[in-house]
Amino acid sequence: MAREFTSVGVVGLGTMGAGIVEVFARNGIDVVAVEISDAALERGRRTLTGSTDRAVARGKLAPADRDALLGRVNFAVGLAALDSVDLVIEAVPERLDMKQRLFAELDRVCKPAAILATNTSSLSVTEISVATQRPHQVVGVHFFNPAPVMKLVEVVRTVVTSPEVVADVEALCARLGKVGVTIGDRAGFIANHLLFGYLNQAVGMVETHYATREDVDAAMKLGGGLPMGPLTLLDLIGLDTAYEILDTMYRRGGRDRRHAPAPLLRQMVTAGLLGRKSGRGFYTYERPGSPVVVPDERTPVTTEAALLDGARTVATVGVVGGGTTATGIVEALAHAGYQVVSVVRGEEGVGRVRETVTTSLDEDVARGRLDEADRDAALARITWSAALDHLADVDLVVEAVAEDLGATKALFADLDEICKPGVVLATATATLSVIDLAMATQRPADVVGVHLFDPVPTTSLVEIVRTIRTSPDAVATARAVAARLDKTAVVCGDRAGFIVNALLFPYLNDAVKMLEAGYSTTDDIDHAMTLGCGYPTGPFALLDAVGLDVALTIERTLYRELRDPGFAPAPLLEHLVTAGYLGRENGRGFRDHASR
Repeated sequence: MAREFTSVGVVGLGTMGAGIVEVFARNGIDVVAVEISDAALERGRRTLTGSTDRAVARGKLAPADRDALLGRVNFAVGLAALDSVDLVIEAVPERLDMKQRLFAELDRVCKPAAILATNTSSLSVTEISVATQRPHQVVGVHFFNPAPVMKLVEVVRTVVTSPEVVADVEALCARLGKVGVTIGDRAGFIANHLLFGYLNQAVGMVETHYATREDVDAAMKLGGGLPMGPLTLLDLIGLDTAYEILDTMYRRGGRDRRHAPAPLLRQMVTAGLLGRKSGRGFYTYERPGSPVVVPDERTPVTTEAALLDGARTVATVGVVGGGTTATGIVEALAHAGYQVVSVVRGEEGVGRVRETVTTSLDEDVARGRLDEADRDAALARITWSAALDHLADVDLVVEAVAEDLGATKALFADLDEICKPGVVLATATATLSVIDLAMATQRPADVVGVHLFDPVPTTSLVEIVRTIRTSPDAVATARAVAARLDKTAVVCGDRAGFIVNALLFPYLNDAVKMLEAGYSTTDDIDHAMTLGCGYPTGPFALLDAVGLDVALTIERTLYRELRDPGFAPAPLLEHLVTAGYLGRENGRGFRDHASR
C-alpha cells in the first residue's frame, strides 16, 4: 500500500510554489507553506488568495470550497515549522548551491520518515540529494506552471531513490488528479529537454534576422498548432529562467549545441530584458508583469498599403500539379475569385483533379459552408488543361509538383520560356531550395516560395520565402494573394525547413532520440508535451500522422544543409522507415494502428 500523506510542506511561495500549495490544499491535504521572511510570506499569501479568488469569480471554485482550501494552509516563516510533515517540496530559485543548503537543513529539521522533493526543472536531483543523509528519500517532483491547471508531473528518480518512495509519490500524483510520468535524473527531464531546444532555435532565427519575432510566433501558432509562439512563451517563462535552464542542460547534457544558449538570450538577460516580469523582453509590455503587448521600435508596419506596396496585378493564376496540395490551391484560388488555369500531366490526371475539386466544393455545400451558386461560380473560374502552353497569359504561376529538384528545375525553365515577362513564378515546395529553382530561369527576381499547408482551403498560414535574388514586388505580390485567400503570411529567408518545419522537426527528432536512448516511453513523452506544455499532439502521435518517411526526408534535408550534429536523423527513425513502418497511413509507426 502506498503511503497516505496527511500533511506536506512547501518551501518557496513564488508563482510556482503558491500554485503547488493550492494543488495540495484543493485535494484535502494540510499544507505548511514556508518562506524566508514575513514580506515574502505575505506575497505568497496574496498570490494564493488571488488565484483562488479568480477561480471563484470564474465559477470554477465555490466560495465555501475556497475558504476550506485556505483553511488547510498554515503559513510560516522558517523551516522549523516543517518538523512533522510527511513530505516537503521546494520551489526556490534554480540555483544548485541554494537548493543543496536548503536540503541539508531540511534533512536536519524534518522527521526521519519524511520524503524530500525538489521541483527543479533542470538541476541534478542526484546532486541535490547528496546534501542530505537520506538520498534514498529524495525525489524530483516537477510540476508545470500554472500548477493548479497543468495535469503533468514529472517524477524524477535518482539511482539511489527508493522504489517505495517513487511508488508513494506516483500514488500521490494520482490522488492530486495529475498524470505522473516517472523518469531518470537527466538534464531537462522530458518536457524541458524537448521544449527548450526548440525555443533556443527560435531565438536564433530572430537573432540572425531570418524572420521577425511576430512571424516566428505566428508561424508556430498557425502552422504548428501551438497555443503560444516561442518568443511569447520565452517572455512568459522569463528570459533569465530560460537562460539558466538552457545553460544547465548544455553543461549537464553532453554539450548538445541545441541547448547552448543563443548569444542574443544572454545579451538580453544582461541588459535586464527578462520578459513580462520586467516589462520588456522579445516584446514590450504595458508595464512589468502585464500580458498586454504594446508597440515598440521593432513593431512592423502592418497597414495594407505598406505591406502590398509594389504588388503586381494578378487576375489569373496558373497551378501546376495534381497532388493534394495542388488541388487545394486550385480550389482556394477559385473560391477567392481568381481565374485559375489548372495544368496536370495527362488527360487522366486532369479528370482526377477536376473530380477532387468538385467533390470538395460539393462537400462544402452539403456542410453549409458554401451555397450552390458560389460553388458553380468557383468551378466556372477554373480552366482545366494538360498543357503548360496554356499558362502563356497568366499573371502568376504556383508550382506544386512532387519534391524532386531536377524535375522541378526543368519545370521552372519551361515556365520561364512560356510565361510572359513580369509573371511571378512561385513554388509551393516544403523542402527544396527556392534559389536553386530561381536560377533555372532568366528571371530569378520574379521567383518566390509560397509554402501553403494542407489542407490548403482551410489552413490559415502561408510561408513566403524570399531568396537573395527575390524582388520586393514579388514578395508583395505573394502577400497580396495570401491576403485575398484570407491567410496569414509570414516572410522568411530561403533556408531548409523555412520556419515551421525548421523548428518542428528537430524537436520531433529529439523526441525519437530520447525514446531510442531508453529514457522514456512513447506514451510518457507524448503526455509530457501535451499535458506539461499544452501541445495539441505529442511528438509520436504527430510523427505517425505526418508519416515517418516524410519526417525523415525533412530531417535529412535540414541536416544536409545545416550540418549541425543535433539535426542528424535519429537512427531509430531511419530503421523504422527501412522496415516499412511509416505511420498511421500504413497501420504501423511508433504505435500499432492496425489493431485499433
